[in-house]
Amino acid sequence: MITLILGKKGSGKTKRLMDMCNEAVASSKGNVVFIEKDSTLTYNVSHKVRLTAADEYAIKGFDSFYGFIAGMCAGNYDITDIFVDSTLKIGGDMADLLTFVEKLKVLSEKANTNIVMSVSADCSEIDARIAELATEI
Repeated sequence: MITLILGKKGSGKTKRLMDMCNEAVASSKGNVVFIEKDSTLTYNVSHKVRLTAADEYAIKGFDSFYGFIAGMCAGNYDITDIFVDSTLKIGGDMADLLTFVEKLKVLSEKANTNIVMSVSADCSEIDARIAELATEI
């Protein structure tokens, strides 16, 4: 399952994502992963969460980002939840978000993993085909 958390900068997306992550780790029977652009949230999520900074792995663009997430799922069948902060800063342009989300939907079903991503935009800015996945703050 894919969920997008939408809102403009400063609207509380990251806080909401961290809260959801900490709730997931409390109830998960597997592993929870939090991907951020850089290492700024080290002390804000539970120590049980696998916190990963995309910059440390030179992830640039949605193709690279998809490969990174797919590799995590392929290497660890116990990942139940993946949370992504600053999706556009890691992946790139809004124009490529639709393709990325559609690929992640397939991966999410195959890997039986929930993926929640924050996107700095409002509902009117994203493609209507993925708008049903969005929650706006």
